[in-house]
Amino acid sequence: MSNPQQLRYSKEHEWLSDAEDGVSTVGITAHAADALGDVVFVQLPEVGDSVTAGEPCGELESTKSVSDLYAPVSGEIAETNQDVVDDPALVNSAPFEGGWLFKVRVTDEPEGLLSADEYASFTAGG
Repeated sequence: MSNPQQLRYSKEHEWLSDAEDGVSTVGITAHAADALGDVVFVQLPEVGDSVTAGEPCGELESTKSVSDLYAPVSGEIAETNQDVVDDPALVNSAPFEGGWLFKVRVTDEPEGLLSADEYASFTAGG
């Protein structure tokens, strides 16, 4: 699965959409979902919580491990994806569509996020 060109990516393997009315959508990449294996539990931040870029804001638990979910930007949580909480497998089956995790009202423009091509090179070890 290729990385959508319109998204930006963190080195912690989250993706970020362009903001619409100041709100961006966040999820994990297909690369991260594949590395995790079957996701069985998702803990997301609460609506209204403040998150800080690069800091943990939730957890993803798979059949292999528990991994922190990192905020790719700083801001306030505007919405969480209840579908993913109810059916964590969406993270694996549709990481860029129905498997999104939360929406954040961005307060700080992110630095250091990668383009799709840069992320592909990063995950390839190049």
